[in-house]
Amino acid sequence: MIAPTLPITVSAAPATRPGTAGSRPLVIGLDTSLTSLGIAGADWADALRPKGLAGHARLAWLLGEVKDRIKAADLIVIEGPAYGQQLQAGHHERAGLWWAVTHSAWKLGIPYAVANPHLRTIYATGAANPAKDQPREKRARIAKGMVHTFVVEQLGIWCEGPGRYDAADAAVLAAMGYDWLGYPPIPLPPGQRRALDTVQWPEQIPLVAR
Repeated sequence: MIAPTLPITVSAAPATRPGTAGSRPLVIGLDTSLTSLGIAGADWADALRPKGLAGHARLAWLLGEVKDRIKAADLIVIEGPAYGQQLQAGHHERAGLWWAVTHSAWKLGIPYAVANPHLRTIYATGAANPAKDQPREKRARIAKGMVHTFVVEQLGIWCEGPGRYDAADAAVLAAMGYDWLGYPPIPLPPGQRRALDTVQWPEQIPLVAR
């Protein structure tokens, strides 16, 4: 199977262009999922969890909720497709949601960046596989917990209850976008900020970049 081609984007160093004076820009992080879609901004995070919906009805609800929250965004940072999950159940529908969300951003004229899951984890923990010394069957869960801890304890964003890991993932993506624009939420060591170097940042750098 040939993987779908991502939108034309370029990797870039963190933005240093002078921007317009004023308040902090609005960056939205998105971790798309059919059952628990993570969405976050500078100081909040949430998980959109459709109940009793499937197929087109579920896609319509998720897309409507996302579009309402991103319509004023200056930049979106979205987790990239997990190509390793192509043979898993629901992959076809998940891919449709991802393209519907990014197409909506494109139609609204909102630039978006694509970050693969490893980059998100590196930004939060400094390593792509921070739980590699743990038993194989526990690594993914432990790594999710480490990302969640980073969001709660270092970024100071409340993420609890069902969907907390998805909300935390989105919060890290939003933080990466703020950092790239020149508004880092907190100082981080180079080992974590290196994650920004290989994100697929948009060619259209928002005017709010510093």
